[in-house]
Amino acid sequence: MNPVQNKISIISPVYGCRESLYELYERILQVMKKINGDFELILIDDASPDNSWEMIRKIAEKDNRVKGLLFSRNFGQHSAITAGLEKSQGDFVVVMDCDLQDQPEEIPRLYEKAKQGFDLVLGRRQQRNDPLHKKIFSFIFYRLLAYLTETRQDPKIGNFGIYHRNVIKAVCEMKDRMRYFPAMIRWVGFNHTSIDLQHADRKHGKTTYTFRKLLHLALDVMLAFSDKPLRLTVKAGLIISASSIIYALITFIRYLYGYIQVLGYTSLILSIWFFSGMIIFILGFVGLYIGKIFENVKQRPLYIIKEEINFET
Repeated sequence: MNPVQNKISIISPVYGCRESLYELYERILQVMKKINGDFELILIDDASPDNSWEMIRKIAEKDNRVKGLLFSRNFGQHSAITAGLEKSQGDFVVVMDCDLQDQPEEIPRLYEKAKQGFDLVLGRRQQRNDPLHKKIFSFIFYRLLAYLTETRQDPKIGNFGIYHRNVIKAVCEMKDRMRYFPAMIRWVGFNHTSIDLQHADRKHGKTTYTFRKLLHLALDVMLAFSDKPLRLTVKAGLIISASSIIYALITFIRYLYGYIQVLGYTSLILSIWFFSGMIIFILGFVGLYIGKIFENVKQRPLYIIKEEINFET
């Protein structure tokens, strides 16, 4: 009896890596011939400025297993991943970057591990071939995210991995307007593991994640997946209030013993500045959460598809 053939969907968001697309397709094609002939490759053009859609169209016309989605504007990497997940039909889904740093040749190892009974298998990069500043910021970001969300986070694990259909269904049912795939995958749970993979150098183009964009992403993820900052501000308020009461008692005792002859103008001004700053800081955090609530209640689509190729209508 022949073993059951699982269909594999491979999803890759595309932005600024037109030169890598054909090589990505060729390498995936060779890999899938060895492990499974039934696959689909979904390339999502997130309004890439280098006309990547033209290359996606050429590849899709050559092979109808290659499917393309073109966004009406740039909606972001994780919205592109969401679009691919919602359009995918595979029993297993592989998510990977298009710049070939995630190597297609590692897919068989992920697939073999998944067949051992794991619902999701994450690729752990043994050595990240990224700029030093990105490694440092990534380390800080994941440490902060782990603390705020009270979950385990590994900066060596990104999007690259293989996921069972049940996992993908659970992620697609999440109604979060702010999409961050690694955090969503960890939230849904399921039986998971990770394996060490080789992370390649980037052959074409350069990363579009500037420090400003990474900082903005970190703030969005923190607000979307954790209310701990609000709880921390409550604790900070209680600590400051308790400290002020203790300080008032100490000051009163010193006054009774004659250590304070003239009330200090400087301490009064510093107290006003300090507490005013704390109030503004706390109100700012609350305002950010209210802003995210405002975005959610508008119920705007996560993405808008301008054009698609090789999808059944």
